[in-house]
Amino acid sequence: MTTTLNRPTVRTLPNGLTIVAEQMPVEAVNLNIWLNVGSFLETDGINGMAHFLEHMVFKGTSRLAAGEFERLVEERGAVTNAATSQDYTHYYITTAPKDFAALAPLQIDVVTNPRIPEDDFAREKLVVLEEIRRSQDNSSRRIYQQAIEVAFAKLAYRRPVLGPEAVIEGITAQQMRFFHATHYQPAAMTAVAVGNLPVEELIDIVTDGFAAQGGSMPAVEFVGKKSQPTPEPAFNRIVRREYIDPSLQQARLIMVWRVPGLMQLSETYPLDILAAILGSGRTSRLVKELREDRQLVNNISVSNMSNRIQGLFYLSAQLPSENIAEVEQIITQHIFQLQHTLATDAEISRIRRQVANRYIFGTETPSDRADLYGYYRSVVGDLTPALNYPQQIQALDAKTIQLAARQYLSPNAYGVIAVKPE
Repeated sequence: MTTTLNRPTVRTLPNGLTIVAEQMPVEAVNLNIWLNVGSFLETDGINGMAHFLEHMVFKGTSRLAAGEFERLVEERGAVTNAATSQDYTHYYITTAPKDFAALAPLQIDVVTNPRIPEDDFAREKLVVLEEIRRSQDNSSRRIYQQAIEVAFAKLAYRRPVLGPEAVIEGITAQQMRFFHATHYQPAAMTAVAVGNLPVEELIDIVTDGFAAQGGSMPAVEFVGKKSQPTPEPAFNRIVRREYIDPSLQQARLIMVWRVPGLMQLSETYPLDILAAILGSGRTSRLVKELREDRQLVNNISVSNMSNRIQGLFYLSAQLPSENIAEVEQIITQHIFQLQHTLATDAEISRIRRQVANRYIFGTETPSDRADLYGYYRSVVGDLTPALNYPQQIQALDAKTIQLAARQYLSPNAYGVIAVKPE
């Protein structure tokens, strides 16, 4: 099939910075700076540092006083924000095309040259600690964390991105400056600019913006994770955890399987289809039987969560406590069926249409495309999968999907977490 995407231009500068640029006939321009820096690379002693640093990046530079960047952005009607995950951090700004040359260098400045002053650091630490407390008060986040700790026995994906309160309380401003100087290097960055300006103009603005920062920061030695970790083995039995959470109105059932991550990208595609067969839409197998026909659950969803090193096949249901055992049994029966009976042509055709349409709908704005390109270039290291995902899904047949179910989704070995209101 043919996508509506243009072909983005990719350019790598001598200092290692990768720039991705694309002109798009929408009256906006998005600059999205992606870094291969997330909670996964942290040691236990600084867990939460990447997210905390995301906060401090906006506290001023040698050129911009604290709050000045946000004021200049708001004056021109632009928007800016950031996000941190396990495998990445990214900072973005969306402007009118006429304002991009003025605002993009400011975005680059705050990302590459944060001052991290002691007084602002102390104040922002309180903000981050409050964010951690709020997340602990959120039942959905608590349950997800409980599930992740079952899913991963050793890999750092089991830790919260925000970090524990005790660790954040002990982090110093100097540690953060060291972390920034170590990891916020051009070679770890992908700057994506998409919008209604010529490609060469977008590239020149971004290139000049980085050059104005006085070159790359000096590389320093970082004492942390150096070797590439290996994925954890698949479960060899059912690992079961049960919790009581009085804040819930209904129980939650989570089931997880360890599956390949983005380092084995080709293995993730049939798992995406399996997740859709089981839990995408009212006609998917689990939604139809468990919610629509038998009304054993209020909600059920299935996703193939692809981290860089290892992914999770993640199933979540909201249901009455008395239905947990029956629902788990039905789910494992569906897994068994997928291993022994080919998916139907109708199911595969439905998913192919869904994937194609969602891909098109999800790339309609400059920020959509900048997110897509930045994610794949940063986390996967290659832009090609950002462009050919629909074709990869179209190419899969029922036998390949069945083999993936047999290899990765055992009905007799998985992690299961049941959380009951009482």
